[in-house]
Amino acid sequence: MAKKSLIQREKKRQKLEQKYHLIRRSSKKKIRSKVSPLSLSEKTKMQEKLQSLPRNSAPTRLHRRCFLTGRPRANYRDFGLSGHILREKVYACLLPGATRSSW
Repeated sequence: MAKKSLIQREKKRQKLEQKYHLIRRSSKKKIRSKVSPLSLSEKTKMQEKLQSLPRNSAPTRLHRRCFLTGRPRANYRDFGLSGHILREKVYACLLPGATRSSW
């Protein structure tokens, strides 16, 4: 089980990312737009606006964690579980469509 403080920190990052998502997306779109070329000073202003946003609001700072245990590593996107929990659920036949490997 992961420390609860780390799980809460990740939840806080998710809330911040959702809060600033539109602002970040619109300012990046303006910087990259080729239809109306911005002058250098306008681009720097837009870059400063991006940099003034909180660091934890960037989507790259989010980390996927196991839904049950909060483990930060070895997560499967399809199930939202870490590897050992996934294996336990498959062996208990609690995940439909997942089969055990045998060879």
